[in-house]
Order: sequence, then structure tokens, then C-alpha cells
Amino acid sequence: MEKIKEQFSSLQIAKRCALAKDPTYLLDLDISRGGGSQLVAVSCSDKSIRVYNRETLTLLREYSSRPGLLSGVRFAHACESVLFSACSDGTVKCWDTRLATAGPTQLFRGSLSNVFISFDVSCNDLIVCAGTEKVGDDVFMAFWDARSCASSVASSKEPLGFYSETHNDDITKIRFHPIKQNLVVSGSTDGLVNVFDINKDSEEDALVATCNSDSSVSSVGWSGKDYRQVYCTTHDEGFCRWDLAQLETEEPVTLLHVPDAREAGSGQSTEVDYLIGGLYHETMDKLVVVGGTSSGNICLLDCGVGGLSSVGVLQEGHFAPVRSFCWNVADDSLLTGGEDAQLLLWKPGAVGKAFGKKTSMKTASSVHQRLRVHQHAFKSKKKRTSL
Repeated sequence: MEKIKEQFSSLQIAKRCALAKDPTYLLDLDISRGGGSQLVAVSCSDKSIRVYNRETLTLLREYSSRPGLLSGVRFAHACESVLFSACSDGTVKCWDTRLATAGPTQLFRGSLSNVFISFDVSCNDLIVCAGTEKVGDDVFMAFWDARSCASSVASSKEPLGFYSETHNDDITKIRFHPIKQNLVVSGSTDGLVNVFDINKDSEEDALVATCNSDSSVSSVGWSGKDYRQVYCTTHDEGFCRWDLAQLETEEPVTLLHVPDAREAGSGQSTEVDYLIGGLYHETMDKLVVVGGTSSGNICLLDCGVGGLSSVGVLQEGHFAPVRSFCWNVADDSLLTGGEDAQLLLWKPGAVGKAFGKKTSMKTASSVHQRLRVHQHAFKSKKKRTSL
């Protein structure tokens, strides 16, 4: 605990991106991977995707998703120039950041009724999966073959298949396992967090476990040794963590269930207004929950057996709610983006730069959208246990 406090307390602002002419919310971040990778991609509320140099935060490329709304950006794992984005127009797009062309190199198409609000790419870059909003009684996870995405000739791909039976409301987040390409976890406003083995022939056989968060899921992720645990945050600022290694045992699968992280943090030095997501620090084997305040402070919480406890607060960076972050394990740096249109690079021991407070461009945060609380039981094909 002390080591991770020391590491995060040393973070200072190293760079700020220049504000765009038309400031906009920075909704999602991802960094390119590999030894020489130097890119960061940002999805914005004005339907644009911006690609920056990760060290200087200089704008290199800008793409438009119009007329659809963006639901995230992800770099390929093996090729730093390949970038994916999902859109409410029923497509996932693939971009080659080396090219000056304004169009994508490939389109992954769903049906006309599909509104994609979440997606991810498998760790071997073979599969793209996207989740939809509920339309009528239908909600889907669509899968595509992601190979040959770096082609300079634009092409279109139809889905390999769909999952449609295991969620009954908007699929808000999808994350593939970091090292096992066949495992994927999904979260939904139906309150459920599902884990699938996509190597199985049918959706029923693919469902490894279904975990109940008791609320509308806002983010999901993997953590723990060999990434055998899953966690989620909820739209009403709850947090849950489960251990999939216990599915075959009599031990509890639920490791932690915090209905409201704001109350869990009361009485501590760290004030939390909302949760953004989780950050698993593999070297220290620690899961850090990232939250924030309406004034722009970034709150870091350690996820222990007894609950959430304060690790520290990053201050004087943002002046409005923070919407996205990305941790770079290569140099222990942190990138953050927010409703103040700022992209910040935090590094250990960097020389902090003073920055005057500004008025937020918009008053209301959409962090609580799709807030619906549901009651379900935890279940899995292999084991049934209660929360």
C-alpha cells in the first residue's frame, strides 16, 4: 500500500495539450503499444477522433465520425498505427494513422438498427466485438474478423456472429482479457457482468459466469494474478470485484461489493463524487479505482479486502469532471481527459505547472446517464452463489 501511495504521489503534470478552437469533452483515451509507440488517441463529444504524440501532446491527426456518436477508441496491440473506433451509426471503423486520408481503411458493419455504445479488440487483434443499445426487445454483442485492417483500400466486413440472449438491456462496456484472446467480459445496464469463452460453439456454452452488480454497469475490467478477476463500476458510483478462480471451489466468488464509493470514502481525506474506472497495476498486483470530483480532482482508491481506501489525489490539473484516463506501464505515466477539453500527461517527478481555474464549458455532467438499478442473482453454469 505504501509503495503504491508513494508512486502515485510523485505524479506531476508534465504536459498539457493545446486547447482546440472549439473545446469539447474528451470522452475516452487509449495509447499505442510497443517499445517505440508514441501515440495517444482521444474520442471527443463533437464526434471527432484526435491522435496526439504521447510525449509532446502535439495534435497529429483528426478524424470525423459524423453523423454518429463515438463510443470509444482502441489501438491494435501489434501495430501501433492501427486504430479502431465504434459509432452509433452501426459501424466500427479502422483507421491507419500513418495515412493523411480522412476516411477509414475498413468498416465493420452491423444491422441498420444497431447502435454501438461499447467495443473492444482481442489481445491478438483477431476479433472485434461491439455491444449495442437496446432497440425494442433486442440487444446484441456483434463479432467480426479484424485481420487485414491495415489495408490502404477501404473495405467492409459483415459480422461473424452475434450474442443476443445473455443481456436484456444496453451493453455499456466490453473488455477482452489482456492475455487470453478467447475471454471477454461485458457489462450492461441490466446490472449483469458476463464472462464469455468465445471459442465455444454457442452463446449458451460460451457463458462462463454471470455476476450481479445490483446496478447499471458503467465500466468493467480484468485484474489479479494472471487476470483471473473481474471488476465493475456502476452509474450510481458502486464497485464490485469477483474472483473467477473460485468458480470451481466452495469459496465466495464475490471479493468486494461497495454499493456507493462516495459513502465508503466519507471520513477519509479523499472526497469522491463519481467513479471513472479501474487501473490494475500488474507490477504491484494492486487494483486502483479511479474517481473524481466535480472540480476536477482525480481521486485514487486502493481496492483491498476490507473495501476502498485512499491512495491519493491529483490536484490542480483539470477544472471540470474527468471522463477518461490511461495508465502507461512502460514509464508509470498517466494520461487524463475531461469535460474541460484538456488532455494532461502526468509523470513521476515532473515539474508541475500552475494553471488558473476556468469556468466549465458545460454545467451538467452525463456521468449518471442510463442509471437503472436492477435486482438479479449471481449465477454461473458451473456454480451458484449469493452476493
